[in-house]
Amino acid sequence: MLNSKETLALIEAMGKLFPEAKAELHYKNAFELLIAVILSAQTTDVGVNRVTPALFEAYPNPEKLMAAPLEDIMDKIKTIGLYRNKSKYIKKCARALVEQFGGEVPTTRSELESLPGVGRKTANVVMSVAFNKPAIAVDTHVERLSKKFNICSQNATVKQVEEALMEKLPEEIWGVAHHRLIFFGRYQCPARAHDHALCIERIKENLT
Repeated sequence: MLNSKETLALIEAMGKLFPEAKAELHYKNAFELLIAVILSAQTTDVGVNRVTPALFEAYPNPEKLMAAPLEDIMDKIKTIGLYRNKSKYIKKCARALVEQFGGEVPTTRSELESLPGVGRKTANVVMSVAFNKPAIAVDTHVERLSKKFNICSQNATVKQVEEALMEKLPEEIWGVAHHRLIFFGRYQCPARAHDHALCIERIKENLT
């Protein structure tokens, strides 16, 4: 198992390989980011970015989205996976934002998780990206690579993966660490079969 120093070195090496690592969802404000992250479940960011411009043009705030006809929301996002359920979730989420938070996206994890369609991962993304709060969102790339590089045990739960990363990394880099792991998993070390020795070599070349 990697210790704190080794884990930090690994994340810093990934940062050298992908210095531009950041959220790839397109958004203009916390509301758009929240909705985009909900839509991104089991769907690529590219797919979400194709549908959100028309969605946000028609419904640019929670008040308009909560009043939108469900069929029209579905029609605007029908090219992404699970669009029927996601349409219901984002409409309910918009209503909760208006009725419980005055139309503003809350900034705490517990408040965010109280919203329909929002789990811990989504809450952590919004906290980190929209509000610059220390949080690590564990998606499939983050979980897979944390186990592949022995940052945590192979049978760790998603929550345990998050806790291991939080324990081994300085709080100030939690947000960027999440993006570096995603970029490394997305563009260098994918889940599909590949020569992992090359991934290891690229890391070694960039270790300080």
